[in-house]
Amino acid sequence: MRLLAIDTALANCAAAVIDNDAGSACFEACAEEIGRGHAERLMDMIGEVMAETSTPFSSLDRVAVTIGPGSFTGMRVGLAVARGFGLVLGKPVVGITTLAAIARSAAPGDAGAPLLVALTGKGDEVYCQQFDASGAPAGQAGVLTFADLAANLPEGIRLAGSAAEKVAGECGISADRILSRRGFPCIRDVAELGITADPARSSPSPLYLRPPDATPQTKGRIERQ
Repeated sequence: MRLLAIDTALANCAAAVIDNDAGSACFEACAEEIGRGHAERLMDMIGEVMAETSTPFSSLDRVAVTIGPGSFTGMRVGLAVARGFGLVLGKPVVGITTLAAIARSAAPGDAGAPLLVALTGKGDEVYCQQFDASGAPAGQAGVLTFADLAANLPEGIRLAGSAAEKVAGECGISADRILSRRGFPCIRDVAELGITADPARSSPSPLYLRPPDATPQTKGRIERQ
């Protein structure tokens, strides 16, 4: 299978082509911590990885894209591009959560204590999900406060993600339980998860864990007659 992977959900902007018929050869283009400007960078990155791997778009079997949690604007950029390719090429598009991709690289695979991937949210909130030591989901993604986590985290939990250090401090967890402080996934992990994802269960739809902050405008609205 030859797959194009796209990630614009967080501060990263990245694209990769992976071919698991060629020993999982993967070529990546990545701009870390760009904050904004995903739309301006993404298409150039896609062109770069397609050219470097001599991959015509018609030979792609699938597209994978990160669906959040993450930046509303960033997610929409990646999703729009991925869906557009899927529609034009007639190929399946699968959605990969940023939490699962971070877990894939951070999970130690030692059959030990579970892993909590925690991303920085608003105020005392974190976007998080538990995974087992192999990186498989062990619960649903959600929004929790530090107080919630302190009361419910299992003994020996290990941590990864941009909020890992804060969770450790707030919940009295030793710093040596932090496996990664990475705030965005590696594009190769997104690509490899995309290869094994079931298109029927991995929809390319944004994962919203909390409602938007914006409220409908009422002042100055023109009423219909």
